Amino acid sequence: MSRGSHRVDFTCGYVLHQRPYRDTSLIVELYTREHGRLSAFARAARGPRTRFRGLQAFRPMLLSWVGRGEAPTLTGAEGDGPPPLALSADRLLSGFYLNELLLKLTVAHDPQPELYAHYAATVERLRAGEPLESLLRRFEKRLLDLLGYGGELSCEAGGRAVTADAYYHFHAGTGLSPTAAAADAVQGRVLLALAADEPLHDPDAQRQARALLRSALDHCLDGRELSVRAVARALANMERSG
Repeated sequence: MSRGSHRVDFTCGYVLHQRPYRDTSLIVELYTREHGRLSAFARAARGPRTRFRGLQAFRPMLLSWVGRGEAPTLTGAEGDGPPPLALSADRLLSGFYLNELLLKLTVAHDPQPELYAHYAATVERLRAGEPLESLLRRFEKRLLDLLGYGGELSCEAGGRAVTADAYYHFHAGTGLSPTAAAADAVQGRVLLALAADEPLHDPDAQRQARALLRSALDHCLDGRELSVRAVARALANMERSG
């Protein structure tokens, strides 16, 4: 190994995405506990004798690589523990949604062990069949908080405490302002539940929380489209036309 190279062995991580590179290799997007998000080259990963056959999303992995710079070379990838149950077909899209949020919103080579643990726990809850609405909203809210984008949801922009029966408009980047009840307003009880990390069971409350968190995420994405949303729209259109 050259003096300028760097080796990492058996670090905990997940595969977020992979795409073909040249004839037989892959570029793999990884999210690791100790090294954050990074890209790596998996050479000869698509051949019949590849050592990377177990490289798959949503499975805890032990990953090894060598090399410095933006994209080291993956040298090993094995499951961390027995193979888990695969995500059911109706939950795969939600899993890819989690992965794309990490790809688009995290900074490369910036380890965040708390966010890693939150992602790993969410994947396991997704696998276990927990209700999707509460699961995804809690992931979104915690992700925003841990990345420093989370707004204060228990008080208005001016500092006055939110009250459960009042209604508010959410302005991404500035906060909450009181308003009359309206289709695009969020009730105080929804804001307080989100702030306290409490589940929301009422469909209207879930709709309000989904709209608020989407607005906050879109602000952070700064105009970048999530591919998984386009896929979800296409599937919905196919179901309606069928």
